[in-house]
Amino acid sequence: MTSNGPDATADAWLARSQAALERTPFRVEVGEIGRVNQIADGIARVSGLPHVKLNELLRFADGSVGFALSLDAAYISVVLLDDTGDIAAGSEVHATGEVLQVPVGEALLGRVVDPLGRPLDRDEPIEPDGMLPIERLAPAIIERALVNEPLDTGILVIDSLFPIGRGQRELIIGDRATGKTSLAVDTIINQKHSDVICVYVAVGQRARAVQQVIESVQRHGDPSHCIFVVAAASATAGLQWTAPFAGFSVAEYFRDRGQHALVVIDDLSQHAATHRELALLTHEPPGREAYPGDIFYLHARLLERAAKLSTERGSGSLTALPIAQTDAGNLSAYIPTNLISITDGQIVLDAHLAAANQRPSVDVGLSVSRVGGKAQPRALRDVSGRLRLEYSQFQELEMFTRFGGLSDDHVKQQILRGRVIRTLLTQPRFDALRRIDQIALLVALAESRFDTYPLPRIARLRARLPTWLDARLGNDMPEASRLANEPLDDSLRRRLVDEVQALVDDMASQAT
Repeated sequence: MTSNGPDATADAWLARSQAALERTPFRVEVGEIGRVNQIADGIARVSGLPHVKLNELLRFADGSVGFALSLDAAYISVVLLDDTGDIAAGSEVHATGEVLQVPVGEALLGRVVDPLGRPLDRDEPIEPDGMLPIERLAPAIIERALVNEPLDTGILVIDSLFPIGRGQRELIIGDRATGKTSLAVDTIINQKHSDVICVYVAVGQRARAVQQVIESVQRHGDPSHCIFVVAAASATAGLQWTAPFAGFSVAEYFRDRGQHALVVIDDLSQHAATHRELALLTHEPPGREAYPGDIFYLHARLLERAAKLSTERGSGSLTALPIAQTDAGNLSAYIPTNLISITDGQIVLDAHLAAANQRPSVDVGLSVSRVGGKAQPRALRDVSGRLRLEYSQFQELEMFTRFGGLSDDHVKQQILRGRVIRTLLTQPRFDALRRIDQIALLVALAESRFDTYPLPRIARLRARLPTWLDARLGNDMPEASRLANEPLDDSLRRRLVDEVQALVDDMASQAT
């Protein structure tokens, strides 16, 4: 006889509960739980976590995360990486025992992500090959090799006068609206012909400006070889602070596999301002221009991660093109002088040249590449030796001629030749030149083939030159590796001069 009453139901429930408890594994977990004392301006002050380490990742009750920026005796200052949400005084905080990490791998290629690796372009999840901490030690001296392999930008004034090598740190600096981002983006676009993986890091930039960069790369370059790490102006200060370090870790994954990577940070002036903001909010003592005392170390430890690795480490390279902004061309300000002393050279963009519509507006006198000819293709080095000297002399003469007429025929000839050089170095966006095109133009310039040529036609000649050389040279087109490692032989020099002259004559006949 069975009972169907309440006692039978209770007995059945008790039996099921006991069976579930028997199947449940029990373990002991020990952890620390802290509490939020105060939260404001993206900074939470947390107590009750005495064993938290600097830069450790902490997780709040609502699921958001932050990292420990400073450790005081009474509390920890935690920088929030997400919006505050439901966090308030008294909320629980859990230490994770981990540092901040970012997903890395080929799955990120072609994607737009935030500094935590979360996709911003579409809902499709990213399946990374692994995770890397955003803070990593720079390669030791013994792990590095000489920077002697060129990174072609496709921009004539850069490749001929201020060559950039793979593994170099070259600063792009200038006032606002002088073309700093355009110069870096054109370099990224030109890598569609190379094996370089490009990482563009936006720090505190307007969302529209970042969107224009992405669209430019998608339209003119190869986005499948690019990764965009975006912490726009609307992002939290913590994400903006984290972005450059995350971008370097993403690029280091490819460098450590023996590949070549390029990182563009747009820009470090905004990153320094974010670091100053966080430092002041956490009551760190201010120094010059209210920046904290560790601002130099912050950028030094970041940019030192760019390197060309030795053969034992796989011969990979990581090139850095940090961007910095000046006010009224003041290169002696605190952050510009710091970055100039850290990097291997700087490309200075001049506001007056930009206003005169000379693009790229590179100041030849103030710009320098400290790697120099060691990373320049041998054939290009042979034909660009006197170019900088002639152009600098022209700029000085042009300045003096503003006060009076030209009386000397030699000076007049120098002025005319300088104007030809300036026109030749003026290059529109998205119009990169191959190595053979640059050599052909500079050889023809050295042979004075443009001295009597109308200046307005030089731009059209430069645009037609690649197609002209492809059609005329055909199978005789020299390989890029030959131009990089071997001097320019006399037969190829004469052939290039003849082809440029033939193009000049062809355009002259069409004009008449």
